Amino acid sequence: MTKSEFTHMLIQEAYPNPVEVHREPNGFLTEHSHPFEVYALILEGEIQLTVEGQGNTYRAGDIFYLGAQELHEESYGKAGVRYLASRRLVDDF
Repeated sequence: MTKSEFTHMLIQEAYPNPVEVHREPNGFLTEHSHPFEVYALILEGEIQLTVEGQGNTYRAGDIFYLGAQELHEESYGKAGVRYLASRRLVDDF
C-alpha cells in the first residue's frame, strides 16, 4: 500500500492524521496494550507483532491493525522499523 492509499483509507475510516514512528534496530517491547486502536503503514524495515501467541511480520508497504486493549508484543528487524501510525482513542476503556 502506498502512503497516498493509506491516507485515503484513514480518511474513509475517520482516523486522525498519522504520525511517523521510528524504532531501534533489534529492539522489542514486551507484552502490553494501548487505550487506542491503531492502523499503521510500514515505510522501512520490519516489525513482528505477536498477538495471542501468533506472530506476524510486516515490511514496507504492509499495514497492520491493533484493537484497543489488545495485548501484543513487538520486535524490530536488524534495520529497525519506520512506520506511519494513526491512533484512535476508544472511549469505552
